[in-house]
Amino acid sequence: MIPTIAILASETPDAEEAAQSLRVLYETTDPDHADVIVALGGDGFMLQVLHRFMDTGRPIYGMNKGTIGFLMNDYREGDLIGRITRAVENEIRPLQMTAIDEDGLPHSALAINEVALFRQSYQAARLKISINGKTRLEELVCDGVLVATPTGSTAYNLSAQGPIIPIDAPLLALTPVSAFRPRRWRGALLKSHQIVDIEVLEAAKRPVNAVADHREVKSVQRITIRQSSELRSLILFDPEHSWDERILAEQFRY
Repeated sequence: MIPTIAILASETPDAEEAAQSLRVLYETTDPDHADVIVALGGDGFMLQVLHRFMDTGRPIYGMNKGTIGFLMNDYREGDLIGRITRAVENEIRPLQMTAIDEDGLPHSALAINEVALFRQSYQAARLKISINGKTRLEELVCDGVLVATPTGSTAYNLSAQGPIIPIDAPLLALTPVSAFRPRRWRGALLKSHQIVDIEVLEAAKRPVNAVADHREVKSVQRITIRQSSELRSLILFDPEHSWDERILAEQFRY
């Protein structure tokens, strides 16, 4: 059965021009009736599309019209339907963030890449970290800390010296950003079902913001992070350049 496709492009001229060319070459439909969504842009645009079609059962096949394009396949106009048919499907489980702000109000958001906390002022953040209700760090003094999924392990997590996680590994990365105390703490690998609670110490004096992908909550007092057991996004990769191959290759870059 030939899959029906919808084509979505980022707002860059290059991506929009590519979308116009593909719509001439292939029959397309609207996104709500397509079997597969073709996303043209960079990694940021892919994240937006994955969020938009989360839990719809529609897989996303990206082609790079951005900069890095780690989440994207190479852009080629030929044999698009064949490439989609042969593509390998990977499942992504998002993180669920619940943040309580300075007024005691709750904020919820989903993250495909990571949930991160960052200091808001010139003073370092002071954070207390608990895993499954047990305190593991009484005080982390740092610029921030993040919890990354396997999908996000090669993004900001990697820049913060966090570990790269294979896509099918049931793990999360807990990674500090510029840790001052304990200075030698480099983070931890957690089982994907474990729940992370972070309390901001001296929140009024040392304000902290929380970010779940593109959603930011200012001046949080505490935050809970867990991986969803129900929601999922689907992403497609060419078999010759699969996610497993990308993850393996990334670990040998120097």
